[in-house]
Amino acid sequence: MQARKSLGQHFLLDLNLTARIASMAGDLAGRHVVEVGPGPGGLTRALLSGHATAITAVEVDPRAIAATLELAAAHPGRLAVVAADAMALDLTTLCPAPRQIVANLPYNVGTPLLIGWLRQAAQWERLTLMFQLEVAERICAAPDTSAYGRLSVLAQWCCTADVLMHVPPGAFTPPPQVTSAVIGLVPRAVQPDPSLFAAMERLTAAAFGQRRKMLRGALRGLGGEAFLRRAGIEPSRRAETLDVAEFDRLARLL
Repeated sequence: MQARKSLGQHFLLDLNLTARIASMAGDLAGRHVVEVGPGPGGLTRALLSGHATAITAVEVDPRAIAATLELAAAHPGRLAVVAADAMALDLTTLCPAPRQIVANLPYNVGTPLLIGWLRQAAQWERLTLMFQLEVAERICAAPDTSAYGRLSVLAQWCCTADVLMHVPPGAFTPPPQVTSAVIGLVPRAVQPDPSLFAAMERLTAAAFGQRRKMLRGALRGLGGEAFLRRAGIEPSRRAETLDVAEFDRLARLL
């Protein structure tokens, strides 16, 4: 089974490494786990070796579906295979709570998948996900750093976010040109409602869309200087200097 660039595939076959990644999700006893993009099943095997109640693997590649169905036959009742594009699927409909996502995400769809899951973060207990290191650092970045941006705010607004481990290119088949990283996301107890989340998406898109501009200019379409002063934020500041609490204040005003 050859990895396909069009699907963003880089297979992780080292069972010691996949066992470490699975362990980073914590004690899965009594949990339902969704894995996106299992490929030939390296991480799936590690999850099956644990104590999860059941695992649901979502895969779009027919070759990988066939491989995962073989694993399902060897673990009756514990592994279900869903042949679908995860981008077009509400994963919360696949299994009951408490539920987690554990996945080595395809590089080409990792970010949009994450944003979709953040919109429904209240439905998940934890997300243990692998991204390119650059994306992982953006998700977990602190204010006033070059990596801090829209994805940082959205992720940290909804979850605590930590880089758990780096994974070198040589761990994959074929090796990507970049280092990868596993991150842990734990949803916060209180989550924004859909309208507030939509407001935050509009706000962060405008603020970071022109990040070199002062906020009075970047947010002109949302109320500009008057809007910022209502939130108690100096209009001459730039987006990367605002912390998540300040963005929250602006989103609620918006």
